[in-house]
Amino acid sequence: EANDKGYFVKNKEGNDNFQGWCWPGDSNWVDYLNPEAASWISRQFHLDKYNGSTPNLFVWNDMNEPSVFNGPEISMDKDIKHHGGWEHRDLHNIFGMLYHKATADGLRTRESPNKRPFVLSRAYFAGSQRYGAVWTGDNAANWEHLRASIPMVLSNNVAGMHFAGADVGGFFGNPTPELMTRWYQLGIWYPFFRAHAHIDTKRREPWVFGEPYLSHIRSAIRERYRLLPYWYTLFREASLTGMPLVRPVWMEFPQETSMFSEDSSFMVGSAIMVIPATDADTSMPIDVRLPTQENWYDIRSHAAYIGPLKRQFATDLATTLVFARGGSIIPTRERHRGSSELMRRDPITLYVYVSQTGTATGRLYLDDGETYNYQNGAFIERELSFENAKLTSRPSVRTASSPAQLEFLKAMSKVRVERIVIVGMRNPLTKAVVVENGQTRTIELSYAGHKLDSECTIRDPAVLVGNDWEVTLS
Repeated sequence: EANDKGYFVKNKEGNDNFQGWCWPGDSNWVDYLNPEAASWISRQFHLDKYNGSTPNLFVWNDMNEPSVFNGPEISMDKDIKHHGGWEHRDLHNIFGMLYHKATADGLRTRESPNKRPFVLSRAYFAGSQRYGAVWTGDNAANWEHLRASIPMVLSNNVAGMHFAGADVGGFFGNPTPELMTRWYQLGIWYPFFRAHAHIDTKRREPWVFGEPYLSHIRSAIRERYRLLPYWYTLFREASLTGMPLVRPVWMEFPQETSMFSEDSSFMVGSAIMVIPATDADTSMPIDVRLPTQENWYDIRSHAAYIGPLKRQFATDLATTLVFARGGSIIPTRERHRGSSELMRRDPITLYVYVSQTGTATGRLYLDDGETYNYQNGAFIERELSFENAKLTSRPSVRTASSPAQLEFLKAMSKVRVERIVIVGMRNPLTKAVVVENGQTRTIELSYAGHKLDSECTIRDPAVLVGNDWEVTLS
């Protein structure tokens, strides 16, 4: 059908289809520069066209640079012809992006109402961030490539390619159990997180490595799931402002000129600093530099450190160095589930990491995760603020009443905040007064102050994520 309609890229004379070799063998390529051809290939992804397809089947565009095994530089000849008489040399860099766009359009329109697509692409260009995820290509299972993945993913994020990651474990070769564990511990902080390997490598599912590696990898994956509310809120911010999800340290601390060359540690949003372990000697101490005059908290133990700080931290294979920045509020979901779909109506936990001035701010964004109803206001976006020992939740300036918003609030009406954890409060606390919808209730506390307790936990304040509320500590 594509041949009959003239939808393939032509040879340099423009009188026949360009032919080359790729994984299927002798191949032709759809000319995505032709709007009719792009629309045609998009329709091939519709459920009535794509044999065996289902609404939860998504797509990976591989080899779409395009990769041509018998072509110059393993790609298309530069003088072959595209729609409108353009030579390939003029549009090579956008070919993969147009390929990605056509696939995403097909998945988006295969159902009514439309749903968001997921398309992973190997080739990309400016604009590809609108269509799906990308990754850094065929890496190798060695420590050098583990380390190299950090500046690569950071560079992509600074350039606007936010949904980016690297193959966890390395594509070529066979990782040692130690390398595989460390790569998972780093990989959970890539915006796009997946393990992937060449077909000829050995099996590398986490359970293949046995203990203690299995438990360490499981803990890392659970940490990723636990922080999905924070990640989703960052994706929302990126979609509106273009701010990277993962950021070089200099982006958050431009006054720290001595850290401009730092590319082994990085920020996840503005609230979390990650210092990954990337050395084959898993017992080697790690140099840590915490910038600025601020509190930093170990995200697990809640041990507090005051910046600026430069010191070594002892590590073992179970240790990951991740710090929450003082002045941040981080939303989580703490219940272990088999998928994010099963977490959708789980309660929220809020971690309040108090700054040196006793304040903190954060944001929580939720929508249905599938449709485009958020464009009509079907979302919850809360501005969270902690000051003078009072935590408040208020709607963002983008929140507006609409039929779609009211319907979404109804669907989320049972989703509550099940726990608030305050880290870094100096004074002892005995009670929390909760005010929601004009109703007041008191929760007893037993917090002895930060010198004796690492955290003050308010259990089941029972406030709803979509409501205005405040919690005052005394």
